[in-house]
Amino acid sequence: MKKIIIICGPTAVGKTAVSIEMARRFGGEIVSADSQQVWRGFDIGTAKADLAERSDVPHHLIDIVDRHEHFDAARFVAAADAAIADIVSRKKVPFVVGGTGMFLQMLLHGICEVPQCDEAYRQRLEADIDARGLDALHELHAKLGEVDPESGRILHPNDRTRIVRALEIHHLTGQPASVIRREHAFKEDRYDALKLGLTIDRAELYARIDARVDRMLTEGLVDEVRALLQEATGDEQPFRAVGYREIVAFLRDEMPFEEAVRLTKRNSRRFAKRQLTWLRSESQLRWFDPVDVDGLGAEIATFLG
Repeated sequence: MKKIIIICGPTAVGKTAVSIEMARRFGGEIVSADSQQVWRGFDIGTAKADLAERSDVPHHLIDIVDRHEHFDAARFVAAADAAIADIVSRKKVPFVVGGTGMFLQMLLHGICEVPQCDEAYRQRLEADIDARGLDALHELHAKLGEVDPESGRILHPNDRTRIVRALEIHHLTGQPASVIRREHAFKEDRYDALKLGLTIDRAELYARIDARVDRMLTEGLVDEVRALLQEATGDEQPFRAVGYREIVAFLRDEMPFEEAVRLTKRNSRRFAKRQLTWLRSESQLRWFDPVDVDGLGAEIATFLG
């Protein structure tokens, strides 16, 4: 069974710096498990490693999808499997790095076996959202919270795709999607994985998130979104990410700039909280402060033997 090292944690905790340092030490390459860094052109708002960092340590699964395409856990697993096989074939160590809990779970245990779809049910929900917008979506999120409280806590109220899918799964099976995911987590691992989580004091994490948003704006996030909108509608999948949807709303004159910044910071903090909720449900995850590089290094050295 192939060995992989997973480094995960909430947004802004410091995964990029830690993973690059560990990859340098152990002859590794990085496989991104970030659901937003796959999109070409969405650079500043997804906090991708810069070109110098990527030339120092090879990164995989960054900039692999165009904004008009659909990307999901199944596509991630297929791409990650191929990247890991390639890295191992060259006798390098795969470091799987990111904060998308669903991607990590599916990579370790395989695609969750749930009924495919109920097209009529899904179309009914989608049509209601198209007709009434966020009011309808937020009503569906509230309904999800009643039938599947765990998914309701984890999913953002604006996460249209996953809210509809979770409700569809409950409609098809009578079971909460979160229960099906939890049972799926007990399936045999597909990889021999060392699971390392990064965490810091909540107040410090939130301060880092706020500072990161300010830095993204200074680096040109608004100009990046404006340029992307020249060839897109703003409704495509990657624009639903925190930071992008708020700036799109600002550029559409739906809110003032100060409100877009405030909401980006608030929604980023909420996103980090949901990430932690998801990741803490993962078994055998060992938590470290990101400054404890020696402790992390010792853990990795022992695992690799």
